[in-house]
Amino acid sequence: MAKVIIYSGEYCPYCQRAKQFFESRGVDYTELRVDQDPELRREMETKSQRRTIPQIFINDQHIGGYDDLIALARTEALDKILEE
Repeated sequence: MAKVIIYSGEYCPYCQRAKQFFESRGVDYTELRVDQDPELRREMETKSQRRTIPQIFINDQHIGGYDDLIALARTEALDKILEE
């Protein structure tokens, strides 16, 4: 099973959509709330080189944000990453 991490915030609609996307596919994920922990935000920014949320990682591979996730979902690439 793939290890999915979503760096998110409480009032972020794209974060909610990303979580709903994985839930609809039955994929477990770990949510790390950067709005509650400045250290997690720094970690996210260092790992992703981005400041916006959500930032999604699957098996330690940076996927990007919600738009990047959906773009991958439109191809077979996301299914391959989730199967690794």
